[in-house]
This record gives sequence, C-alpha cells and structure tokens, in this order.
Amino acid sequence: MAGRLLAVSDLHVGYPENRAYADALSPGDSGDWLIVAGDVGEVFADVGFVLASLANRFAKVIWTPGNHELWTLPSDPVTLRGAARYEALVKVCRRFGVLTPEDEFPVWDGPGGPVTVAPVFALYDYSFRADGSAAHGAAADRRSAALAAARKAGIRPADEGRLHADPYPSAAAWCRDLVAAAERRLDDVAGPAVLVSHWPLVRDPVTALRHKEFAPWCGTALTAGWHTRHQVVAAVYGHLHIPRTTCYDGVRFEEVSVGYPREWQRRGTAAPGPRVILDGSLLWFSAGGALAELFARRREGVFA
Repeated sequence: MAGRLLAVSDLHVGYPENRAYADALSPGDSGDWLIVAGDVGEVFADVGFVLASLANRFAKVIWTPGNHELWTLPSDPVTLRGAARYEALVKVCRRFGVLTPEDEFPVWDGPGGPVTVAPVFALYDYSFRADGSAAHGAAADRRSAALAAARKAGIRPADEGRLHADPYPSAAAWCRDLVAAAERRLDDVAGPAVLVSHWPLVRDPVTALRHKEFAPWCGTALTAGWHTRHQVVAAVYGHLHIPRTTCYDGVRFEEVSVGYPREWQRRGTAAPGPRVILDGSLLWFSAGGALAELFARRREGVFA
C-alpha cells in the first residue's frame, strides 16, 4: 500500500534559499510519493539534478513541466528550444525513474481504492483574461492584446523571449496540440484521478493575482471542463505562487507552489512544506463509498 501522495511546485532552485529547501525535502514515510508540478528551475542541468535527487528519496516522483523549465537562456549550455527541450527533459526524467506526462499514468493504491495520478502538460494560449473570463478571437490577437495590457500596466511577462514554441509557430499552437493529446489520454482513465498541471485548469484562480495582467500566461480555457468530465479527486497546480486550497464545481483544487524567497518569507519564516493530496487518514477519501456518492452528486449538478 502506498504512503501519502504529496505535492509541491515552483521550487525555483536558482535561488540559494530554495535550493536548500529542495535539498532538504524528504518523505515522512518510505512509501510517500511526491508530485513536482513544474518550475523546478530554469537551467537544464539543475532541473535534472534536483528531480534525480528527489527520486532517490521518495518512493515515486511525478513531474510535469512549468514555463521556467522550458526557457532557453543564454547562460544555459543546453540550447534546445521548445518541444525539443521538453523531450530532452523527459529523457532525463526517465533515466532516473521520474514519471512525466509522456509515461503511463501511475496508480496510487490507497485504503479507499486505487486513484490514477495524471500529470498533464497543457501550456497556455492567452485565453485567460485579467477579470477571470475567457478571451475570444484569434490567438495572435489575444497575445497582442495581452502584451498591450501588460505594457500599459508597466509589467513584462517573463516568458516572452525566453519560452520558445519550436517547431510550432506559437505557444498557442503548441498548447492546442498538447491539450488534444492530453484529452485523448484522460479519456482512457477509468475511476478516480488526481489531475496535475503546472497551470490551473480553470480561470477562477487567476482573479487572485496581484497583477492580473499576467492572466493570459496562466492557462487555457481549453481545459475548463476536465475537472468535471472525469472523476477527479483533486486538481493540483502551481504557477501563481498563491498556495491555497479552493473548490470549484465540487472539486478540490490545490495550489502547491513554494515561490520565490521574497514571497514565502513574507508569509512566514520557512517555505511551505509539500501539500498532502491523498492520505489514508483523510475521512473524505477513506470513508467507504464516499467517492462514488461525490461523483454521483456532481453528475446531478449538486456541488455542496
């Protein structure tokens, strides 16, 4: 039987304080699994080293990329861009036994029955708006409007010029293919599942952003129905650096980011520990037919 299913994201190990935090991460039980929901770091070698180190400590490590792993920086000896960079990271993960969105989804065998852990890579397509609604029109027009709004607000989206979509003509085009591929795989999942994405699957969380003009770089409206279409126990994400638990349409959403030192130091003296996603002691999960009843209520549109 598995230990706990834990999750963390946005380690950003380029900061010494965060590197020390990642180096100190350890399981509470030999059976603990760890989800790493993107943004380990920007330098290719750092990402591989940290994930390999975690794989030596935890029973299973499951990774999905964030935007920072996909950056190609002038200072990084690895100059791969776009899809080629992602594919190279997947190869590194497989070398050290770290599971990725390209691998068979693992099944966490808890006391309430098996739960599939499904890491997905969806990226973004500028369809999230600052007010939390969906933007319409051509992707190129959405990007132009997003950049104009960012300039007016005096902010600069860090992905622009760093995250490349090669061989796709744009991030939005890459996103469209990624979402289609993920949907095909999710349709084959039977039974309860935990969905894992770096970007939130729904628009609602972006309304909490301090600078809401960053919203277009925070996800895609194409994933909006995933949490209700499937038997989702929890949806895990990061990216926003606003760690919290919320509920949308009766589904628990867990934002599990560590964030930059200046952020977590404002909240306390230490970075937040990994979030417990599944644990046999959690009543909502271990109580007999509670899951079946929950999914039945969702199908009827009852979310309370």
